[in-house]
Amino acid sequence: MKRSLIIAGVATLLLSGCGADPEGGSGSATIDYWLWDAAQQPQYQQCADAFHKANPQYTVKITQYGWDDYWNTLTTAFVSGTAPDVFTSHLSRYPDLASQGQLLPITDLVTRDKVDLSAYQDGLADLWVTRDGQRYGLPKDFDTVAVIYNTDKLKEAGIKPEEMSELTWNPQDGGTYEKVIARLTVDRNGKRGDEPGFDKNHVATYGLGLNTSGAGFGQTEWSMYTMSNGWQYADRNPWPSRFNYADPKFKETIKWLTSLIDKGYVPSMDIISSGVGQIDTYGAGKYAMVTEGSWNTKTYWALKGVKSALAPTPIGPTGKRASLFNGLADNISAGTDNPDAAWAWVKFLASPACQQDIVAKQAVIFPAIKSATVEAEKAFADTGIDVKPFTMHVKDGTTHLAPISDHWADITTIMTETMDSIFSFKSDINALDPANDKINALFQ
Repeated sequence: MKRSLIIAGVATLLLSGCGADPEGGSGSATIDYWLWDAAQQPQYQQCADAFHKANPQYTVKITQYGWDDYWNTLTTAFVSGTAPDVFTSHLSRYPDLASQGQLLPITDLVTRDKVDLSAYQDGLADLWVTRDGQRYGLPKDFDTVAVIYNTDKLKEAGIKPEEMSELTWNPQDGGTYEKVIARLTVDRNGKRGDEPGFDKNHVATYGLGLNTSGAGFGQTEWSMYTMSNGWQYADRNPWPSRFNYADPKFKETIKWLTSLIDKGYVPSMDIISSGVGQIDTYGAGKYAMVTEGSWNTKTYWALKGVKSALAPTPIGPTGKRASLFNGLADNISAGTDNPDAAWAWVKFLASPACQQDIVAKQAVIFPAIKSATVEAEKAFADTGIDVKPFTMHVKDGTTHLAPISDHWADITTIMTETMDSIFSFKSDINALDPANDKINALFQ
């Protein structure tokens, strides 16, 4: 009850502040707002409508782009002076934008309006503060990683659903996790990956799908394995001074994962980069299971002719599971012509009025506000989706904060080339040594 009263108080505070102009004015304004996820656009349109109803002087115009087009278009917009007033931002992107002076800090506004940062999931609010102490965002959601599998293919393989909740892995033989992957893999002649005569060069269904090589982030590709093997991205997070991509634990994990490609259990880079995405390939029955982020759950369940279920990420050599703990927030462009309106909108997006009353009930993502997360779990359950494999990471303390670093764009460039080469077997695992040296040289 006490938590409910606190959250309700925050909602009242944020709603009452949305229509207020910090300078005492009350001029009307249209807020240009960009986001990249088409699945989330309807729920934020509802938030925009509610915001306008509470603040008639402000109107929100939403523009949606795909992920790649989003960042390219945003970069061009900053250069040309046509950036949106507010845009959805990512932890790996905002540090560079802040250092370039493209973002409006909201530190004083948060203090002035007494925004209760404790209402959010622990640690999320801290991620949006740069090394100089300036805040650039309020948490709007969080995400973790789990396994999504095709229930029919699991049954055909003779694997029981309860087995999926206790899988283990290790970089030596892959553990029970690799055994399941092998069993779920089927060649064109109907032979499974764990049966004699399996043809790894003519696979009809891969046991485990793969989205990309993961570059330097690997959120849904390899992070759950590397971190459950005791590896960390860098010497500290946020704002590291040295990265650990040459660490033996990272190397042995990636070597194991790429061995699954060689065995025919996981698709090759040629297939991965063919232009057909992981979701569509899974929907076509060519992947029996995938490791995926919580934000895409509803999309998988909407696939026609496919029945899916969730399982937690496997337990690694540390004796624990692992998942990156990532989250989004909204940034205000430094060049906005409507800073008062932009702040009002950002504050509303981060409030229970948007996150709990609207977003949580759509069962698309997990809102950042703690009580809203509970509402989202209920909403997912009402649609027949048990999301505990995602939320258990938060409850069990097996989350690891996504890396927040200077020079991330450069790190991504270096690691994309390196990891693509390793996953394509054009380079061996030791290519990570010079790549890591190049990355650490950025911090000298």
